Amino acid sequence: MKFIRNIFNSRPDKGRDFFLEVKKLIGFTPLDLSIYKMAFTHRSLNLKNSTGVAVNYERLEFLGDAMLDAVISKYLYDKVPQGDEGYLTKMRSKIVSREHLNELGKELDLIKLLKSRIPKANFGNNVHGNLFEALVGAIFLDRGYNDCKSFIDQNVIIPHVDIETLESKVISYKSLFIEWCQKEKKIFNYNVYEDTGNEDIRHFSVKLYIDDKIIAKARATSKKKAEEKVSKRAFFVFQNQINDKP
Repeated sequence: MKFIRNIFNSRPDKGRDFFLEVKKLIGFTPLDLSIYKMAFTHRSLNLKNSTGVAVNYERLEFLGDAMLDAVISKYLYDKVPQGDEGYLTKMRSKIVSREHLNELGKELDLIKLLKSRIPKANFGNNVHGNLFEALVGAIFLDRGYNDCKSFIDQNVIIPHVDIETLESKVISYKSLFIEWCQKEKKIFNYNVYEDTGNEDIRHFSVKLYIDDKIIAKARATSKKKAEEKVSKRAFFVFQNQINDKP
């Protein structure tokens, strides 16, 4: 990792501050600080190593995603021996959902360490989850599987994973609602259309029909968000029937 160290030339005091921040964050001593610096480097800096390869957190994000899946999968496999493949997959998805990862990144305030040419106020929520995954990937590269698992245990599983609570948690109201409609043989239709009006930001509106009757309406800045919002509203309309499903 010497070529990465050369990229991150900084004053000794700043390097010391970063070292202490990372040590406090992960709970043990980092061995190769340059890996963690890469975990908090945004692509907007356009940094490259001596061979021309981009240096930013995206590859570490990919690695961290895989490590989270592996550790969480093993935990669920041991914790719920009666769970079949479908159940375990669904439960893992709830734990490592984008929404939950974003919350974890915010809890640790990872964005304060981010180096970027883009003002931090301009980032969306997903940057928090991206940084959390990148940090997990950095820990695995620097300290190995056991320390990586320990970090995930301490920051994800122990404080946030409760099987009973997870079983009742809804990740996608749209998926849940469509599944119920199909089981009950109800005809549903999402009528989505652009509805910007006088606003500068693009908006979409959606009407959800069940058997040709409008059940709910919603509006959001993307089709996906609008459909999820209208599905959530429809869910509460039919909540008793959905929860009573065999």
